[in-house]
Amino acid sequence: MRVYLDHAATTPLRPEARAAWLAAHDVLGNPSSIHGAGQDARRLLEDAREAVAAVLGCQPIEVVFTSGGTEAANLALKGLWWSRPADTEAIVLPDGEHHATLDAVGWLASTHEARVRPVPLDPLGRIDPEAFSIALPGSALATALVASNEVGTVQDAADLTARARDAGVPLHLDAVSALGQIPVDFAAWRGAGSDAFGLVAMSVSAHKVGGPVGVGAAVVSRHARLTPLVHGGGQQRSLRAGTQDVPGAAAFAAALTAAERERHAETARLEALRERLVAGILSSIPSARLLGHPTERLPGNAHVLFPDAAGETLLFLLDMQQIAVSTGSACQAGVAEPSHVVLALGLDDRAARSVLRFTLGYTSTADDVDAVLTRLPDAYARAVASGARSDRRS
Repeated sequence: MRVYLDHAATTPLRPEARAAWLAAHDVLGNPSSIHGAGQDARRLLEDAREAVAAVLGCQPIEVVFTSGGTEAANLALKGLWWSRPADTEAIVLPDGEHHATLDAVGWLASTHEARVRPVPLDPLGRIDPEAFSIALPGSALATALVASNEVGTVQDAADLTARARDAGVPLHLDAVSALGQIPVDFAAWRGAGSDAFGLVAMSVSAHKVGGPVGVGAAVVSRHARLTPLVHGGGQQRSLRAGTQDVPGAAAFAAALTAAERERHAETARLEALRERLVAGILSSIPSARLLGHPTERLPGNAHVLFPDAAGETLLFLLDMQQIAVSTGSACQAGVAEPSHVVLALGLDDRAARSVLRFTLGYTSTADDVDAVLTRLPDAYARAVASGARSDRRS
């Protein structure tokens, strides 16, 4: 049986989500239609919107359903850029962001002359708050991860929001990796004030909490100035046109509600499993090193540096033994690249190619952890030997 420890990539569909998705398909009607069938679908859609809003700490009208976290981030980043004041042209971008953000901002820089103001991470993966503040004045917008999708470090979202608000800059937070693992509260992070500055947008995704792939949401403040990516139809405050996915929204709401209901108990359970995993790895492979913050991290995340072993080799060897993990590095056009997040921590290219990310979720068990600990030492030894042979040939 396969051991699946890549929940940060996607987590299994929850039974509640599957049931809600199938039940919603029995409701006939377009939610934009005014006849009875359409209004039945509309009620189901708005019930889902209210359930999602209740977990995210926002108003239902602020929930804009999307095709996933990537679209939500693009809507926020490009929409804020296109609506910016004419005299602003910079985007505040911390190092180590997800590629959905990096690529969107890179596109704005290459095609719309946006100027990027980078913000460094410390060796534990935390955004430098003073550097963040220094970069803010006069910027069109800022963005930041709530928690690193790779090393798992959790940021102080409320502090980043306050700094952006004080500087008069709109902020987008990527909460995709944080959702279901730590409290996500748009209103609490936003704090006092009802203007267009500080936290105005947030992106989340359903399949990270046991919902279906292809569903997500952008939380967009009622006070935000934001240009839509897609026009035609006026749905969702005209911020995302098109016929809305009622079954997807219902399934997302069901998964998110279940994840939030279980979150406190799951946090303790996953932290215990993670500590068992990390302790076992460090015991059998003393040269290994846990990356990210030791305590201010997502409960299910263990991002480990394995010196002298190529991450993709180690991943392959574990996969041959039915263990699914991730290198935590980008793989574009089939070419493995060093992890830009690990590089942002101040480590070198060799280290950035020698990492594995183990991420646990609601289906993870102690048996899964023990299976990894049993098979990993031999896989590591073989990966090191493979690397040594490659070095000799070169």
